[in-house]
Amino acid sequence: MGKTLALYFRKKKRERQIAWKKAKMSKNCYLFILPYAILFTMFYIVPIGMSLVLSFTYYNVLEPPKFIGMQNYVNLILADDVFLTAFKNTFVLAGITGPVGYLASFLFAWLINELPRYLRAVAIVCFYAPSIAGSAYTIWQMIFSNDAYGWMNSILQWLGMEPKLWLSNPQYMLTVVIIVTLWMSLGTGFLAFVAGLQGVDRAQYEAAYVDGIKNRWQELWYITLPSMKPMLLFGAINTIASSFNVADVPEFLCGFPSTDYAVHTVVSHLKDYGNTKFEMGYASAIATVLFLAMILCNKLVQAIIRRVGK
Repeated sequence: MGKTLALYFRKKKRERQIAWKKAKMSKNCYLFILPYAILFTMFYIVPIGMSLVLSFTYYNVLEPPKFIGMQNYVNLILADDVFLTAFKNTFVLAGITGPVGYLASFLFAWLINELPRYLRAVAIVCFYAPSIAGSAYTIWQMIFSNDAYGWMNSILQWLGMEPKLWLSNPQYMLTVVIIVTLWMSLGTGFLAFVAGLQGVDRAQYEAAYVDGIKNRWQELWYITLPSMKPMLLFGAINTIASSFNVADVPEFLCGFPSTDYAVHTVVSHLKDYGNTKFEMGYASAIATVLFLAMILCNKLVQAIIRRVGK
């Protein structure tokens, strides 16, 4: 046993020496990435660490943080009914808009990739535009306006039906938010899929047809998807982050807070306690729970994607 441990520690020491030697040889490379590493640490790693620490405290900005242990998490799960509603709404939105938006992004990218070059460029701009259009919320608000001048209500009245309170009635609000979120979900992931499809070596398709590939679906499953795994993972991470961070769409369309908290999300709850009530310790606990949920979903999706083409 003693010999085995000695060999193990000797091996680890040798590996550290080799790694350090390689790092010294590549010091110029590390100098190039140093500015990004500093910014990433300052604006991502440090805030996450501070949020985790503050989640175990009572901190109202005006007074020093007071350590209260797990009390914020206990209150969050057992005493905060609005958080449970927000958590349910967030998972419903993420469970629908995440997979559907991800598959739609890939499907549209796959279809657009078959178009001629110039027509493909125009189509990419058209599909990507909704995710960066600042006036998109205003347009959808006009479509689903509660009064008789809203486009949907005008259509219903023309058909002889009663107008609906699309943005005030809890029966319709979540459906409207899901539709708008899906429409705006073609973003960075869509561009990543287009880039990934452009990067697949065409020689692989020729070799695959020689080896027995018979149709486009087999080509997609055995050639395209395995060749695009890095882009698929990148698109999955972006989709998970955007689907769990939904807050602007329901707040703009349905107000803040929404009727009966029908479209209240975890991010909305976080903003309520962080920006309005200034209970930063409690807000940090909400952020930590959301972060852990995103990490778990990300690991699950990555495990599924790694099995593609096997």
